[in-house]
Amino acid sequence: MMSAFYYLSGAVIVLGVMILVHEFGHFAAAKLLGVRVEVFSIGFGKRLFGIKRGDTDYRISALPLGGYVKMTGVNAIEMPEERTVADAGNDAGEFLKHPRWQRLIIAVAGPVANIVMAVLLLTTVFALHHEVPYGLYEPAVVGWCLPGSPAAAAGLQEGDRILQIGEARNPTWQDAMNKVLINPNEPLAVRVQRGAEVLPLTIVPKADGRSQTGDVGWFQQRPFVVTWLEKGWPAALAGLRIGDEIVSADGKPIHATEQMADYLQSTKGKAVVLEVRRNSQTLMLSVTPKLIALDPHTEAYRIGFASRPIQVEKLPIGEAFQRSVGECKKLSGLVFELIGRMAERKVSVKQMSGPIEIVRLSGEMVRERSLNDMLGFMAMISLQLGLFNLLPIPILDGGLIAMLLVESVMRRDINEAIKIRLYQAAFVCLVLFAGMVIFNDVVKMLPGQ
Repeated sequence: MMSAFYYLSGAVIVLGVMILVHEFGHFAAAKLLGVRVEVFSIGFGKRLFGIKRGDTDYRISALPLGGYVKMTGVNAIEMPEERTVADAGNDAGEFLKHPRWQRLIIAVAGPVANIVMAVLLLTTVFALHHEVPYGLYEPAVVGWCLPGSPAAAAGLQEGDRILQIGEARNPTWQDAMNKVLINPNEPLAVRVQRGAEVLPLTIVPKADGRSQTGDVGWFQQRPFVVTWLEKGWPAALAGLRIGDEIVSADGKPIHATEQMADYLQSTKGKAVVLEVRRNSQTLMLSVTPKLIALDPHTEAYRIGFASRPIQVEKLPIGEAFQRSVGECKKLSGLVFELIGRMAERKVSVKQMSGPIEIVRLSGEMVRERSLNDMLGFMAMISLQLGLFNLLPIPILDGGLIAMLLVESVMRRDINEAIKIRLYQAAFVCLVLFAGMVIFNDVVKMLPGQ
């Protein structure tokens, strides 16, 4: 029962607010330019209650997910409504009686509102309390590669600094990971600096997990600091503490939890001597791994700790705004690149998240994460909603924008019958696309996927 409450709350907070911001953008621009707005609704469906001020009915509707704006003279997809001959052409408040440049502003205002909201939310996150994995925005330096992984097969080694991956030059660790994520099963040209040499390599990320995102099995070079301990497990019993930095295991340098896990399997349960740095001291701790069942068919040796160091940022407001704009630009480029690769059938549509997946993630944010995590997630959804609506597809804002631009070049309106056919075809395509995305969301939730 509580899970349903969290999911519903997350859906209302994330999807509801973001769609509402989008519609408010259209509403504000329409009001400013003198277009009559008949309805501004929070929610969809049956009107529950509201108040009418001037020409506009401000209402609360039954389904609390987003909202909509109804402007005089157009229906829900910005097509002309049926009007009597007597009424046609006599109402200066109609959307379609305004100049194209004004209609263009109204169409653009919704996506722009979402993009502005994303920038403001991220600015707030960066200015107040931004927790990020250690070194996420630092130059990409490899700490370890999983044996047999694409990274190891490509010849990457500990200490290699990535100078270029794909077309991205001097990438941060975040840039490198993003490039890998959207290129499953596709060769990526990589240039690395190894000592005084610059080496050209090719890496082929494998499709991994339910979303079939790219993975190469590399891990970042960073301090191997204990951030979590399991009470009563060998690491804690041996005297390991949170904050300790592990330097080596049996004299072998160790840089990542995954590297430690891989090494423990080779010990077959024998005691391991950890070299640990605690403040200014160096300690040698003997730990005997414990064999546990990961699933009915898999066992593994563990000692009960993890290393996931984070950095906390509190940037001045100006710097936070600049960082926010930069991150939104990067994510926008990534989104359009991903869409292009999907169109070329080089990336699985499983990488896309539909409403079910967004509701699930929103519920987890409400239940388990901090306010800043929630704000960052909302910023990502708001930006993607704005970008998606800019795609030149009829029914979406981008479709209307494209038609208005074409009409401006032609200096006449596109035939109304052609518009209707385009909208009908686009509507069918979008319904099929939505069905496919929702199906993928459901499949991702099935056991074993």
